[in-house]
Amino acid sequence: MPREVEVKWLDEPEDHDYPAAQSYLSLVYDEHRADAFVDKLKRAKVVTFKAKDIFRASGLSLLGVSNGHVARDKEKIESGKRLSPLLLVRDPTYGRVIIADGYHRLCAVYSFDEDAVIPCKIV
Repeated sequence: MPREVEVKWLDEPEDHDYPAAQSYLSLVYDEHRADAFVDKLKRAKVVTFKAKDIFRASGLSLLGVSNGHVARDKEKIESGKRLSPLLLVRDPTYGRVIIADGYHRLCAVYSFDEDAVIPCKIV
């Protein structure tokens, strides 16, 4: 059974999260559309969703702690460091949510509590 750990969050994504999102989105969409999504994400308000719902909407698999990025984010959580909110994009063509930035953070949080409420920006 996962132990009780308080996950702390920043109020807004960090500046470096947006170029990371743009890089990922440019693999899925053309550069112009990826840039437009990032511009919208910068202006979007932070909202919350449960970890398990984000996974269901994305269709992605949970990465385990053997993944170095997930392990590093778990260490941040355990040491009380604040995590950056996730950046999400709705893809109505496929009926999925694209995790533009924050997949490893989501996996780390989920390992503690699948019902955890996660701050996100979504467009």
